Amino acid sequence: SLYTVPASTTTVLSNISICNTTSGTVYFYILLNGVELFSNTATEAYSTTVVDIKQALATTQIIAGYANAAGVKYHFSGAEIS
Repeated sequence: SLYTVPASTTTVLSNISICNTTSGTVYFYILLNGVELFSNTATEAYSTTVVDIKQALATTQIIAGYANAAGVKYHFSGAEIS
């Protein structure tokens, strides 16, 4: 997983950035607590996909992500409320 909501905390996810640092198209996946938000989504060479989202995640819920190639970087922003 890329992130797990800490104990006694709610996380409000507001933005997701997926950066492809490779010279070819890659396909990425992002799951919020096991539910696919993006599945086999393409991002072009040397580009960044930015998504605005408003999603609350409860204690111990996870954000997971993976891609079909190395060189994909993820950035999540939001707030933790405890």
